[in-house]
Amino acid sequence: MRKTKKQWAMFLSGLIAVLIGVSILGFFGVRKCYRLYQKKILLDNNPVVEIADLDIKAPILEGTDNETLSKATGHFKDSGDFGEGNYCIAGHSSTLYKEYFNNLKNVEIGMEITLYDKQKRAYHYTVTESKIVDPDDVWVLDDFGDDRITIITCTDDGTQRQVVVGLLND
Repeated sequence: MRKTKKQWAMFLSGLIAVLIGVSILGFFGVRKCYRLYQKKILLDNNPVVEIADLDIKAPILEGTDNETLSKATGHFKDSGDFGEGNYCIAGHSSTLYKEYFNNLKNVEIGMEITLYDKQKRAYHYTVTESKIVDPDDVWVLDDFGDDRITIITCTDDGTQRQVVVGLLND
């Protein structure tokens, strides 16, 4: 049976549509794989914060500038150290960036936060506070005379900051 020009045109149109669809899916698939690969490298070579109950595991880089926060979470310079003082970090909870703290809004008092240094030594903290503050409430970065971790991210609408505090377990 011989195909008509209309049948050939339909066949070629369908083939082109399938090829375009596969190309688009391939592009996004490769992009997703590359992002996962980059995340693995960051997790392997940097300090990490983890809240297992919320499926949060994020690399920590030094600094909180936009470039740093577009790749990972950031440690506030001049805030505490691992297991000492007020170790403060910030990260996005936006789908535009690395989404590390998207689930932080579901945190509950008593959950465990684990902080790993570069040598992967673990420091365990227990969540004692979760509160919403204004962006200019920088007092949350102060040293309170105890050993804590302070995690800061934006609220869903971006106008305020969610602050989660965990005290170091003895």
